[in-house]
Amino acid sequence: MPDQVASRILLLRDDALVLNKPAGLATHRGPRGSASVEDWLPALQMGRRHLPQPAHRLDQDTAGCLVLGRTKPALAALGAIFAKGSAAKTYWAVVQGGPEDDAGEIALPIRKISSRAQGWRMEAHADGLASLTRWRCVGRGAGMAWLELVPETGRTHQLRVHCAAMGWPILGDALYGAGGAGGLHLLARAIALPLEPPLQAEAPPPPHMAGALRGCGWHA
Repeated sequence: MPDQVASRILLLRDDALVLNKPAGLATHRGPRGSASVEDWLPALQMGRRHLPQPAHRLDQDTAGCLVLGRTKPALAALGAIFAKGSAAKTYWAVVQGGPEDDAGEIALPIRKISSRAQGWRMEAHADGLASLTRWRCVGRGAGMAWLELVPETGRTHQLRVHCAAMGWPILGDALYGAGGAGGLHLLARAIALPLEPPLQAEAPPPPHMAGALRGCGWHA
């Protein structure tokens, strides 16, 4: 197995594995055949009859915990867990500015919009689908804040849209209002699934987030 793949395995068990997906790598191969986690699947097969398959998706620019099923029964069980919203997902983000309070929730509907000039994106709008994010401020720095985000719903770009709508966009998010900063400062930090036995995994912050996190009080 290539070192670049082996070093990304956070958890390995008979039914599933958890990868630390790097930022910039898509979960699924796009129509143009761009690089994706699918390119790693043969190396991750490890003698099994079938290739492992992602049980959910992370945005291309989001780093962190990605769960793959290693058997067909496991994939079915994982699919049911994610479909029911039973997966406990925790994200870390560094945002521009930041909330005044220490904790709260964002309940803003989200819908998809598109135009020929700008392509598609998501927006907070009364006509959208109900969306809920719980948040907690873990640390603060100069003009930024380190947030722990828990999405209670799983809308596309939900965390990015919700943070931007509140006036504190995620650093590095050019699409929703805070470009620069060397990449999207959003990490799928931890995941817990009600399998038997329960599955739990945690991903370390990627290098491009380390400086901003330290500025908000994080210590490796």
